[in-house]
Amino acid sequence: MSTIEDVARLAGLSRTTVSRVINNHPYVSDSKKKVVLEAMDELGYVPNSSARSLRNQKTEIIAVFIPRVLNPFFSQFIESLEMASSARNYQLIVCQTQYSKSKELTYLNLLKTKQVDGVILASLENDWSKIEPFTDYGPIVLCNEFEEDASVPMIRLDQTFGGYIATKHLIEQGHTHIGYCCGGHRSNVAKERERGFRQALKEAGLTFDENAAFRNAFNIEDGKRVFHELAALENRPSALFTGADEVAAGVISEAKKNGWSIPSDLAVVGFDNQAITELLDPMITTVQQPVCEMAQKAMDIMIEKINRKSYAAREVYQFPLKLIIRDSTGGKKLANV
Repeated sequence: MSTIEDVARLAGLSRTTVSRVINNHPYVSDSKKKVVLEAMDELGYVPNSSARSLRNQKTEIIAVFIPRVLNPFFSQFIESLEMASSARNYQLIVCQTQYSKSKELTYLNLLKTKQVDGVILASLENDWSKIEPFTDYGPIVLCNEFEEDASVPMIRLDQTFGGYIATKHLIEQGHTHIGYCCGGHRSNVAKERERGFRQALKEAGLTFDENAAFRNAFNIEDGKRVFHELAALENRPSALFTGADEVAAGVISEAKKNGWSIPSDLAVVGFDNQAITELLDPMITTVQQPVCEMAQKAMDIMIEKINRKSYAAREVYQFPLKLIIRDSTGGKKLANV
């Protein structure tokens, strides 16, 4: 059986550095973490404390991975997860990946070293081939983000439908040139929303304008940037689909600051139905996601998998979406689409 000294020797680092990596010490460089984790993988080394935990007991701790704590969607998701975990006498720890592949893999070692009983992935930065080996060490549940190749439980939404109903609404309002805005290019959530966006355009005989496609937009500041990029276009769209209420809020606030009228000069649709949608003037048309219900289902499945010690089985649970029509697109009613 390999020891911590073997890991240190293979990694070419001190035993102290290896120990710091194992115990998630904050002052260790990413490069050293990578070397140590690779050495642990090669030797099949599991820390003694983790081995005892594997043999004797559960930690009663669950980790959730999110890209940004400040994103209102993920803040609400965390709050709902914490309430659900607390009700089951489990603790929840939050791992913010900041869209970093290396951070995601480092945090996954919490599962491998049995510092947590399971992991809920609300975002996904690495290819599934990099994630899958960690399913040998405990349950992983995908919630919000999804992966078609994954043999794990997934709680997801029909994001294609979400992109479709938002875009169809703009078309029904008379818009024929609609801009598109999304976050991460790798995200399957973003890809499906774009698929729905394109589907609605195609049905209406409209074309997708790449010049009016704005990517890597995640927050209010990005929304402000998107507005200026859109305003600079020679052929400006009259409406904009965004992938987040934060981005929509940034677009709207900057548009008004520059003398634009919403929705007369630009109609805007958000996504998530966060509190900010009803705080702005005009209030934001958006696609509502059932965050609390998703979180509860994710926790129920996680606890079941921990108790049954059955990890690798593909299960898909899909929740509905609906369009909330408000003033940012010229509507004033609730639409259960």
